[in-house]
Amino acid sequence: MRIAIVKLSALGDIVHSMIVLQFIKQNIPNSKIDWIVEETFASLLAHNHQTDNIKTLNLKSIKKQKKLIIDELKKIKLYKRERYDIVIDLQGLIKSAFIAKTLGKVCVGFDKNSTRESLASFLYSKSYHIPYEENIIIRNLKLVSLALGFEFTKEQILNKKPFLFFGNEDLKSTAEFLDKNRKNTLFIVGSSWKSKIYPKEHFIKIAKNLDSNILICWGNEDEKKAAKFIEDNSPAKMLPKLNINQLKAIISKSDLVIGADSGPTHMAWALNRPSITIFGPTPSFRNTFKTPINLTIDCSKEIDPKRLCKNDLCIKNIDPLKIIKKAEKLLNG
Repeated sequence: MRIAIVKLSALGDIVHSMIVLQFIKQNIPNSKIDWIVEETFASLLAHNHQTDNIKTLNLKSIKKQKKLIIDELKKIKLYKRERYDIVIDLQGLIKSAFIAKTLGKVCVGFDKNSTRESLASFLYSKSYHIPYEENIIIRNLKLVSLALGFEFTKEQILNKKPFLFFGNEDLKSTAEFLDKNRKNTLFIVGSSWKSKIYPKEHFIKIAKNLDSNILICWGNEDEKKAAKFIEDNSPAKMLPKLNINQLKAIISKSDLVIGADSGPTHMAWALNRPSITIFGPTPSFRNTFKTPINLTIDCSKEIDPKRLCKNDLCIKNIDPLKIIKKAEKLLNG
């Protein structure tokens, strides 16, 4: 069976989707799986033995130069030659549904009541109702399992295998930052919304209270400034800018990852590494899958997944002492 999965972006959303690969391979061992993704995030899927091909698009470029849409349409038509038996759209947007419909006659996705862009469902040959407020990992697995005719349990999710991969060169390039004689903790100081970012002053307090080699990763200039501020005012050390494969590698060797609701923090869960995800204006029950080593802490208020407020700064009110307590438990457990 030739299967195409359409999940274009973003970092955390792709991480939440990639778990489906091992379930497909377990239930349909001879399947061939291609993944359609934005070029920017293609390296997230790199080195993954569960995908046969990574097919990239650069739809974001169209916003800057409209004429580039012709090039992207040519790519999609080229990918159509693979003659997929089924195309599964895990994105649930009109643009991803259009891609899925173009790639194969049999294309499936979420129904009109299960996604933010309800018109997308009319482009599928079959759609499924999976409540939008359902946990995102379970949502993705439900859609794939219904489309391909297999079942799964939450116990199987808890017992998943790590599903992010990298090269030996990525391990070597990050090994020098890790302390062989102490536990290593990685701070993730950025996120896609400003309201999801945990205050740098709180990170300083955490760094001062943990007996650990603390490293800080960053991805843009604002995050770099925050990382430098934390480094200047605590025992934490700022890392150089890492690419996605290096980030996978250092997370795989970290004893604990602490960060907001963001792609790099979710990568710890994907790699079966201990983590604490700090939630502000997004719901923890939907945006991660808690395990004995993957803990969450939130604003202790009800968050409606369908009505998120990007201006809600409740994350600032989360006491760092609560995070320190959870961190000590994970580091010493």
